[in-house]
Amino acid sequence: MARPPSHSEAHMITRLGWLRAAVLGANDGLLSTASLMIGVATAEANYHAIVLAGIAGLVAGAMSMAAGEYVSVSSQADSEAADIARERRELRDDRESELGELTSIYIKRGLDNALARRVAEQLMAHDALEAHTRDELGISDAIAARPVEAALTSAASFAIGAAVPFLTALLMASRNVAVGIAVVSLVSLAVLGAVGAKAGGATMVKAAIRVTFWGAFAMAVTAGIGMLFGTRV
Repeated sequence: MARPPSHSEAHMITRLGWLRAAVLGANDGLLSTASLMIGVATAEANYHAIVLAGIAGLVAGAMSMAAGEYVSVSSQADSEAADIARERRELRDDRESELGELTSIYIKRGLDNALARRVAEQLMAHDALEAHTRDELGISDAIAARPVEAALTSAASFAIGAAVPFLTALLMASRNVAVGIAVVSLVSLAVLGAVGAKAGGATMVKAAIRVTFWGAFAMAVTAGIGMLFGTRV
């Protein structure tokens, strides 16, 4: 009997690493830079100061996101490496107990005792460490921590997001720059929220509304602070 053709399925879990960093970075870059520039604009600063604030926010924010993401994900990677090393030692020192652990995992997932034992034996014969890393520790290639990838993704996505209010200010020159930045940034936030939700398999409308609401709130707060404490420069 002919074997049915195999096919691969694309699941959202394989996107989680880069998707999380990209969406977070772009949102943060757009919102923080827009809020910063609006705050400076409502403080009655001149146009040069507004543009300078945008450049500073873009560069400093991208570097901060990269460093923070690298440190955070590196800590996760270190924890994963320590768990894998411990599992390797346990397999070397007490393989029978590890076989029992794997068997228990498969029993809890619905296999009967005999079948669970056979599955555990065959998987451990093939690659014991891989089987325990995946099924006992819950670590796989799809979700493994990748610090450099996360850092570069965060920095690039932050810079792309921050470029939206910055370029808006350049194109508008000094005419109603605060209003222009707010409108363009809120529309961009809604689009970004919807795209991120679509890529992650979530509801687009709900995500767009959520990110737009909190974006408008953040911009309103910074605008209020700018008007309250601002001085003409």
